[in-house]
Amino acid sequence: MLVYNGRMSLPLDDRVLAHVQVVVVSKLRRRESFAITVPVDGSEVVSWIGPATPMEFVYSGNRRPLLNRAWLEQLAESASSNGGLVIVPEPFEQPTAPLTTSRRVPVSA
Repeated sequence: MLVYNGRMSLPLDDRVLAHVQVVVVSKLRRRESFAITVPVDGSEVVSWIGPATPMEFVYSGNRRPLLNRAWLEQLAESASSNGGLVIVPEPFEQPTAPLTTSRRVPVSA
C-alpha cells in the first residue's frame, strides 16, 4: 500500500506499488509535484504529491517484484502530463530487474 502523509493509505498490489515507487521517487528527487490517481473500491482517489509529503511504500509480500521497463516509461510519461500519474495496465514485457529497496520505504523531504 502507499501511505500518504502518514494518514491516508492507498491499497496497491505489490507489483503495481514497485513500479509506482520508482516513478514517484524519481519525480520527488527532482523536487517535482504531481497528482496521482489511484482506483479504490470502484472510485478514483486523486492526491497531490509534493517533495515535502511524507510517504511510505508498504509491501505485503517478501519477494521483490521484477520491473517492466515499458510500464515504467508509460507511468513516468503519465506522471509528467497535466493529468498526473494514472495507473495504466501493464504492457507485456519480460521483467528486467528486481526492486532493490527494503519492504517498507519511507520517503519525505
